Amino acid sequence: MSSKIVIYSANNCPYCRKAKNYLEQNGFTYNEIDLTGNYDKIDELKQSTGHKTIPLIFVDDQFVGGYTDMIEKINSGELVLRQ
Repeated sequence: MSSKIVIYSANNCPYCRKAKNYLEQNGFTYNEIDLTGNYDKIDELKQSTGHKTIPLIFVDDQFVGGYTDMIEKINSGELVLRQ
């Protein structure tokens, strides 16, 4: 069973693009929720996760962090994504 990946992103976010590019280049599918201009929802997600920036990445309904957090967890073996 493949990992369920959800990325909350915004159009002008370079780390959002990096996260999506990484996943695409490695053959993973994801659901993107574009929050461009939806500052209330962004603030709500930041509040609930304690994370200060976007993207906000969830894998199998667990908050992973942002792009850098995801890459660090993948590289350390803490996060294993399934295709």
